[in-house]
Amino acid sequence: MVKPSKEEINGMDLLINNFIKRVEEKIEKLKINAEIFVGGSFAKKTAIKKDHYDVDIFLRFKEDNKEISELTKKILDGIEHVSLIHGSRDYFKIKLKENFFIELIPVIKIKKPGEALNITDLSYSHVNYIKKRIKPESLLEEVMLAKAFCYANHCYGAESYIKGFSGYALELLIYYYGSFLKFITVIARAKKEEKIIIDIEKDFKNKKQILIDLNSSKLDSPIILIDPTYKQRNALAALSEETFEKFREVCIAFLRKPSLEFFEEKKTDIETIKKIAEKKKFEFILLEARTDRQDGDIAGSKLLKFYNHLKDEIGKFFDINDNGFNYNGKKAARFYFVVKKKEEILITGPKTNDEENVRAFEKAHKSYYTKKGKVYAKEIVNLSITEFIGKWSKKYRDKIKGMSVVELEIV
Repeated sequence: MVKPSKEEINGMDLLINNFIKRVEEKIEKLKINAEIFVGGSFAKKTAIKKDHYDVDIFLRFKEDNKEISELTKKILDGIEHVSLIHGSRDYFKIKLKENFFIELIPVIKIKKPGEALNITDLSYSHVNYIKKRIKPESLLEEVMLAKAFCYANHCYGAESYIKGFSGYALELLIYYYGSFLKFITVIARAKKEEKIIIDIEKDFKNKKQILIDLNSSKLDSPIILIDPTYKQRNALAALSEETFEKFREVCIAFLRKPSLEFFEEKKTDIETIKKIAEKKKFEFILLEARTDRQDGDIAGSKLLKFYNHLKDEIGKFFDINDNGFNYNGKKAARFYFVVKKKEEILITGPKTNDEENVRAFEKAHKSYYTKKGKVYAKEIVNLSITEFIGKWSKKYRDKIKGMSVVELEIV
């Protein structure tokens, strides 16, 4: 259930090998000093069944050349369906089939982790570390269970619009705990106020030293997982409190009543949500926002930021009963809200000594009062959620564009 079929694996292997052959021929022809290697889940035999696959392939340049992205571009010249992805170091996405993509990532060949100019330069070390330690078939299966479980419950991926568990982090966690069940049991029992701190290779004397020596930016996540290939890195630095708490709740639910359904990705059933909203006499709205930013992490994070802002704005006038965000991986995301109008809202005005703005506030609000040196007004909400979105999007058109959203429409 969690593994791709043999036919899928064989088909993907053929595509990967053909692609590598083409790239190696171009490297030789251009006389570029680089070698190619497959990374990620495919290299470590921990890939899980998905609707679409992204395979990480790395071009490892033997010289410290700052133009390695440009050299990679030359190598790919003549290969079809190539997209440039901007990042801390530009890389390339190549579509080989409708649901199968290669991500070709240029990296520097380094002798020790401290020489890394980019996090991707550590990828070769990550692959080797996992391949050496996760050898038994049974442990590989435990890793795949963990990945499928996270993927199905939308906690898989370090992208900024997910802020979850990367594949590498899950491999380390399963190696450390020994099984999927032990891993989720620890998560289920975790206390909110205590961080989980893991140092597989015992690079630090104790947990206190980790908290002192590690850069503060790497200590924000609820789990501190010291990268065994580079002790100054937290392999779970991207994990947010929100995603961790959501994952913890799923772990608790699974342990109470185990079911295969926890390993099956749950699609949002909009029609059912809409019917339940109508039955409870709530309002329902489905929106689609589009951005002009680059597909993937950049577009996803921009759309998520806009969704959270919109949720806050709606929350000023409506009680939100349910809501959801779904990013399509390209340039659009859909959000839904199930709401009920607040009976009245409190609007905070200027300080009483700000005479000009007080007069403007008095004109805008029929009923107002002062308290502790400020002006306030209470208003009844008489707009539907659809009317609210229409007025709000017109009023804040420039602000919406400033958030990189070029279109917002009711679906």
